[in-house]
Amino acid sequence: MSKRSWPFLLGGLLVALLLAGVVSNYASAHPDGLDSSLLKGCTVNADDEITGGSCPAQQAKDHELADSPLADYGVRGVSNGFLSTGLSGVLGVLLTFALGGGLFWLARRRGPATSPATDAATDAVSGPASDPSADERSARTR
Repeated sequence: MSKRSWPFLLGGLLVALLLAGVVSNYASAHPDGLDSSLLKGCTVNADDEITGGSCPAQQAKDHELADSPLADYGVRGVSNGFLSTGLSGVLGVLLTFALGGGLFWLARRRGPATSPATDAATDAVSGPASDPSADERSARTR
């Protein structure tokens, strides 16, 4: 990786950390499109609990990973909601960055494996390497 791409990469990481750590706390608390479409046909109270009617959300179950450390956009064990959400976002960004960086590192382009036969074929196609000083000397003798 060139030295010029490091500031861009670190700047992107900083922006992602800022968005995940701070701005994520100001996201809408209202359900998204999928949640609201699943609640059609049901009546809900102020706490978004189903109180009546018939809708697909009534068959919903908890996810298998509902008790994981980063479930529900927070960190289990952190009682401050603002800090829990921000910390969860920062951990998610760092984990994603590390995983993506590791995959790119594994898939990086390495120098081509050369053999004498490959080098000879390349020289035959591209011609012999020119020596600029030899070219200049031949131009002066003409």
